[in-house]
Amino acid sequence: MDITLLHVCLLLITGFLAGIINTLAGGGSNLTLPALMIMGMPAEVANATNRVGVAMQAVTAVSGFKRHGKMDSDDIIPILIPSVIGGLIGAAAAAYMPTEYIKPVLLGTMLIMAAVMLVKPSFIAPEPGTLVNKVRDTPSSWWGLGIAGFYGGFIQAGVGFVLIAALAGTLRYDLVRANALKMLCTLVFTVVALGLFIAEGLVMWVPGLILAFGTMFGAHIAVNMAIKAQPATLKWFLFIMTLCGCIAALMF
Repeated sequence: MDITLLHVCLLLITGFLAGIINTLAGGGSNLTLPALMIMGMPAEVANATNRVGVAMQAVTAVSGFKRHGKMDSDDIIPILIPSVIGGLIGAAAAAYMPTEYIKPVLLGTMLIMAAVMLVKPSFIAPEPGTLVNKVRDTPSSWWGLGIAGFYGGFIQAGVGFVLIAALAGTLRYDLVRANALKMLCTLVFTVVALGLFIAEGLVMWVPGLILAFGTMFGAHIAVNMAIKAQPATLKWFLFIMTLCGCIAALMF
């Protein structure tokens, strides 16, 4: 595939925006997946190549949140286990299942999240001072994290919303810490998924790395925004991105 200057600019700009959106909420892949397919990639190749940028933005975001002391470490391993298992199963599904399943799953997820945020916003954004639950004491979190991992391994686009629902909704983390743990989960199951896609020969490295440069820059800026933002601002940003995800799923 020939990569033009226009392609480079497209990948850098969409990657930058996706890095911000994914770090603060989710749904950035609704920008990057179409950008990759505009270049002529088949859907399954774009889905795989997109993971390079997702992985690198997650590395940047995780290090940033950790530097600011927003990465809770007490329960990381129990949180990661169901996410990784789900991510591996989801990646296998993405590699071997027909691509026509992607759109209905994406749209259904976005609609459910938008409905939850309208009907019960406190589920996604716990009040300050809410006590955090442990995974071992919250069986529903295993299902939530496993489903989020599967969804992330399968589609990736919008997985941030699903992870926030599991981390804030079942474990009651505030949105900043939920975002930090969300990026850690995303990093781990994306690496798992990426390994499978590489083995299947689905990753195009040059556009993937160009995209990654943009996502890393966006994630770096977004961490500083998340630390300084008011909880209400993050909640509204999350809701708006969920609606944008619904629109993108309809058009995708």
